[in-house]
Amino acid sequence: MTALFVESGIQPRRLQIWKQKFEQFGGKLEAHRSKHVTHLFAANCKTLQDRIGHASLKKKVSLKYEWIEDCLKAGHILPSEKYTLKFPSDQDTLALEEPSTLALGSSTIASGSSPLLEDHASRDTSQSVDDAGGSSTKKKKRREGMITTESDPAEESHWMEVIKEGAHMGMLTAPVYTPPDLNTHITGPLKEIRDIYKEALGDDRRYFSYYKALSVLEKVPFKITSVDQIKGLPTLGKSLLDTIQEILTTGKMSKLEHLKADKKVKVLSLFGAVWGIGPSTAQKLYDKGHRSLEDLKTDTSLTPAQRVGLEFHEDIIKRIPRHEVKEMETIVQKAAAELRPNISVVCGGSYRRGKATVGDLDIVITHPDGHSHTGLMNELLAKLKNEGFLAEDLMHGHQHSTEGTDSGVDTYFGLCKYPGREQRHRIDFKIYPWEMYPFGLLAWTGNDVLNRRLRIVAEAKGYKLDDHGLYPVVRDEHGNRVKSGASMPCKSEREIFDTLGFPWLEPHERNL
Repeated sequence: MTALFVESGIQPRRLQIWKQKFEQFGGKLEAHRSKHVTHLFAANCKTLQDRIGHASLKKKVSLKYEWIEDCLKAGHILPSEKYTLKFPSDQDTLALEEPSTLALGSSTIASGSSPLLEDHASRDTSQSVDDAGGSSTKKKKRREGMITTESDPAEESHWMEVIKEGAHMGMLTAPVYTPPDLNTHITGPLKEIRDIYKEALGDDRRYFSYYKALSVLEKVPFKITSVDQIKGLPTLGKSLLDTIQEILTTGKMSKLEHLKADKKVKVLSLFGAVWGIGPSTAQKLYDKGHRSLEDLKTDTSLTPAQRVGLEFHEDIIKRIPRHEVKEMETIVQKAAAELRPNISVVCGGSYRRGKATVGDLDIVITHPDGHSHTGLMNELLAKLKNEGFLAEDLMHGHQHSTEGTDSGVDTYFGLCKYPGREQRHRIDFKIYPWEMYPFGLLAWTGNDVLNRRLRIVAEAKGYKLDDHGLYPVVRDEHGNRVKSGASMPCKSEREIFDTLGFPWLEPHERNL
């Protein structure tokens, strides 16, 4: 789909966001009217006719901007009829073109293969053509150029499925984030080397580079056969493109093969994957002569938390299905509400970002009255343990909100059990005062890429951003930080974005 956006009558900031989302999901934008434009978007008929002219509208699909907004909210393509801008002379019919094509590098893909912005005309008309007994030629044409995978494109799932569930902080629905991930032949090796750099080698810079690249590659809605198709995508520099070309050419990644063949790296990766054992500790354990997890069980230097992480290592590394996370979130919500009516309990992290499976539960808690969160942590932990939900403790922070000696944020890391089975899952609790809650929820929703970008933007604007607040920074004549002032008052995540001048992203849009 190639579109021209008529800007009249639309707030600039909202228009900017729509343009970003349109391109993010595979659409192309033209700044001026051209033969390539297949769709026109405008606030109303008058602004469209003033810009384009009535005579030039006959061969274009003209839609209201609400179609884009509602598709994004729903997480899937919506029928276009009620969004069509109809003019007096064509109330009865409005011609719909055959699906346009979207060229990406050397590959031509039908706009239907773009998960969110697939050509709605193809969807709206294909069924009626078949039902009328028309020629199958049109149907065949619609399929030409679609995603080049083994399966029939008609059987491909949408990028996001919509689930009906409770929501917080303005989310009316929670779309499941399920990117196409059509290139596991590339993302598989990159995930392996990413984990090696994190858990075995402690190289945060390289780990984060692969992390960012994987977030981009898993969203590519076509099978990558040449690096020419993905040149220019964010986070994909020359070195990484060379690596991808090597994988495409040889089916292997020499750097990964070299690391996997290194016996020491293999052991460090094994140790580093245990909760509480970082790269530095893994190296010390290796230097002691340990070579297996069984060896670690006899090491007296491990902390109690590391021993718990070791004992339940196989449980902890298993992914948790989304529906189970929802059930466990509900258990915590009910327990907290019995202790403090009107308490707010939200599971953040990758669950709030819509991931189909998650690694752990990040529970963010506050109370809108500004004081009932005080002293809640110990009461909540005791209740959840008594109910058999919470099991082992990993780390329990000081009760700042009770003692009033610190920021007022309480922290707990531990293990929990899904009802009816003994398998352990990682769970974290963060209890924030009401005024800090938007910052805590933002930080604990993530992802890491977004959090880093927001911190960089904040610093450029003279602020320091963390999970406690957004603080104006005072610097001396040499540029050194002298002190931070009181936090900017932000009552919601959206106000934080607005204060920083950063386009608003719903939680499910934060898998950057």
